[in-house]
Amino acid sequence: MRYDLVIFDNDGILVDSEPLANHVLAAYLTELGHPTTYEDSLRDYMGAAVHRVHDVILERTGRSLPPDFDETLHARTFAAFDRELEPIEGVTEVLEWLVTGGIPYCVASSGSHERIRVGHRRTGLDKWFEDDWIFSSEDVGKGKPAPDLFLHAARSMGVAPGRCVVIEDSPRGLQAAVAAKMDCYTLTTLTPRDRLTGSTGHFAEMKELPGLLA
Repeated sequence: MRYDLVIFDNDGILVDSEPLANHVLAAYLTELGHPTTYEDSLRDYMGAAVHRVHDVILERTGRSLPPDFDETLHARTFAAFDRELEPIEGVTEVLEWLVTGGIPYCVASSGSHERIRVGHRRTGLDKWFEDDWIFSSEDVGKGKPAPDLFLHAARSMGVAPGRCVVIEDSPRGLQAAVAAKMDCYTLTTLTPRDRLTGSTGHFAEMKELPGLLA
């Protein structure tokens, strides 16, 4: 194994939440008078913390989102998770491979701690992650594409950035990994390869990942 720590993104990498969350977000923004398609939502917000939604809408329209926007969005997203969320196909096999090999890993997500844990409980992934292996953009001043979150995760896990590898699926996550001077392998399920330039390598299915990391 060429790395001492594997840092997973959460949404789209561990749990199949990106389609659900972005459908909910697009519908809610449209309802509020900001017409947004699912494809728009993926392009503009995938991999980002919720404050980006506020920033983009304010910049584009000069209007602020309602004070209860975050609360309502989270409630609708968690309801969708409860109905439909599944783990990414093959991810439990990858986690089992890491455990068997004694390779440390963690998750570093733009989502809130609550969102991460709700998704993990719903999909059964909670048994694979200790509480102190879970890192959120809530823990740092700047979320992705800033490197702060990945550097915080590496520091907390006691591993030098150059010995870490990040597993991502969004351009913002990839930018954060590159800024942290970490290798980054990107899943191309939702983001085309041409939007993931600078990646150490690409993979289309989770079962390919051990061969890239070994």
